[in-house]
Amino acid sequence: MSDVRVIIQRDSEREERVVTTGTTAAELLGGDRTVVAARVAGHLKDLAYEVADGDVVEPVEVASGDGLNILRHSTAHVLAQAVQELFPEAKLGIGPPIKDGFYYDFDVENPFTPDDLKRIEKKMQEIVKRGQRFSRRAVSDDAAREELAGEPYKLELIGLKGSAADAAEGASAEVGAGELTIYDNLDAKSGELCWKDLCRGPHLPTTRVVPAFKLMRSAAAYWRGSEKNKQLQRIYGTAWPSKDELKAHLDFLAEAEKRDHRKLGSELDLFSIPEDIGSGLAVFHPKGGIIRRVMEDYSRKRHEESDYEFVYTPHATKGKLFEKSGHLDWYAEGMYPPMQLDEGIDYYLKPMNCPMHNLIFDARGRSYRELPLRLFEFGTVYRYEKSGVVHGLTRARGFTQDDAHIYCTKEQMAEELDSLLTFVLGLLRDYGLENFYLELSTKDPEKFIGSDENWAEATDTLRKAAEKQGLDLVMDPGGAAFYGPKISVQARDAIGRTWQMSTIQVDFNLPERFDLEYTAPDGSKQRPVMIHRALFGSIERFFAVLLEHYAGAFPAWLAPVQAVGIPIGDDHVPYLKEFAAEAKARGLRIEVDASSDRMQKKIRNAQRSKVPFMVIAGDEDIANGAVSFRYRDGSQKNGVPRDQAIAEIVDTVERRIQV
Repeated sequence: MSDVRVIIQRDSEREERVVTTGTTAAELLGGDRTVVAARVAGHLKDLAYEVADGDVVEPVEVASGDGLNILRHSTAHVLAQAVQELFPEAKLGIGPPIKDGFYYDFDVENPFTPDDLKRIEKKMQEIVKRGQRFSRRAVSDDAAREELAGEPYKLELIGLKGSAADAAEGASAEVGAGELTIYDNLDAKSGELCWKDLCRGPHLPTTRVVPAFKLMRSAAAYWRGSEKNKQLQRIYGTAWPSKDELKAHLDFLAEAEKRDHRKLGSELDLFSIPEDIGSGLAVFHPKGGIIRRVMEDYSRKRHEESDYEFVYTPHATKGKLFEKSGHLDWYAEGMYPPMQLDEGIDYYLKPMNCPMHNLIFDARGRSYRELPLRLFEFGTVYRYEKSGVVHGLTRARGFTQDDAHIYCTKEQMAEELDSLLTFVLGLLRDYGLENFYLELSTKDPEKFIGSDENWAEATDTLRKAAEKQGLDLVMDPGGAAFYGPKISVQARDAIGRTWQMSTIQVDFNLPERFDLEYTAPDGSKQRPVMIHRALFGSIERFFAVLLEHYAGAFPAWLAPVQAVGIPIGDDHVPYLKEFAAEAKARGLRIEVDASSDRMQKKIRNAQRSKVPFMVIAGDEDIANGAVSFRYRDGSQKNGVPRDQAIAEIVDTVERRIQV
């Protein structure tokens, strides 16, 4: 038995080790229970991998990104084994790890019920306790087909090996582009085969290493994500390195469910999405309309202060416009089908405002003295999202963008991007978001228009503007739109979730396609640079983000009702109505609850409606020309003079602070 020389890489530390042939990664790394795999030459390996001479071996801990994926992928295999033990007729689809969890697809006769999920989870716990060993073996395509003859979906995946199609819906986790492998689940004592699955791996050493998991729900899902294929049943689950982390995640999900904007929108009577109108098309109720109007009004005010000019464009246009812009070449799947009008001319609902803004720029000659020209519109657009991805206000089919397009010279571009990003972040902070990082999306080499030189210049200028903000900058290789690189502002909400907010894109290409020009100081015609900017993204989506961020308890300046007058008895109603009239004269939104309900119920109703201020009045308050405040957190302040009470509400509104 010969020796092999290997290096163990732990962060920046390297340790050279001489071991005998046949030494596994598990033996090399010393049996650390937090280590679930090894990375060798950039490739993930099972701990059963036998190290070779010259290998650089890096331990993969379960808490790392790769480690979590391995944990969750292994738990998906335990799920599939449990399903086939309970439902022997079930045929296997795919079971990849996903963000915070995993899923597995099955072809079964009937949809899974909640009781089925309980049985499956119990069976999974039994399999975990058995400590079955995950054992990898390479197989030829023909051998895999013979072994898996009873699994039609696995046979299809074998045929897709290495093709572009195998990346769809997690299929690459099964077959990839190299050799095929099957993982056998072997009995801990006898070594007998308990179950097997086609899979690239790697996996945990044994099922006993799965520390904490829970099945979440089941849903229908088309095979490989295509509506042309059969509908399978998908079971979603989550898995974590410890029971404490699992509990924390479940608590987080419970809090997120409480904050779901669709639930709050109904409870607070803010908006609805009527079936009679259609999926992804919302209507705003009076209270939601107030919030939206205040959001828009404040945004308009800030834009006016920053020298934006307001424009308006129609909802539909001839198809020729989107041929010119390139959207029909690159974005047709996201557009509604055309309407044939005017003797067969195709008209489209607009998915973007930018082509129309280009026509405004081009409506007359432009001079360098007008630049930068900042055009702004609350423009409603329509995008045909698939029914499976439509989600309340956050993924809608009709929505209003706070859309701006800035036309400037190349010399102005860097300064404009710098001030634009500062403006965007400042306005988002005004609405109560504070925790940001930036993402830079670069050119997709397969989907772009324009020269490499222009893309490189635009990308570098965006990067420099982003770096000036002092925020973390994350790269998104290949994530740009076809016409230019993009900076995305990513905001974390009150419970730590990340939302993509504002986007800023530099575009040298649409000005070329629309032949946009301005007259330079020397009299020559020059091409402007175009900067696309959506600050909220869309009014609807931003509304939903704020609704969830504040859990419906908007700060007073955004709250649809800023204060409710609550009389202790009927005799106190007129006094509160006088107070309300004075408050309304100061621009406040205040109501008086003159219903027949008892005072305590009125307080509960105001609390459920998440009203910032409850203004209470009784005999003593009236005698002293005062009111009592009850705040949203349940605290109370008594005997506040009327003028001081109104001043406090006004101050809270004007300073945009939370109470």
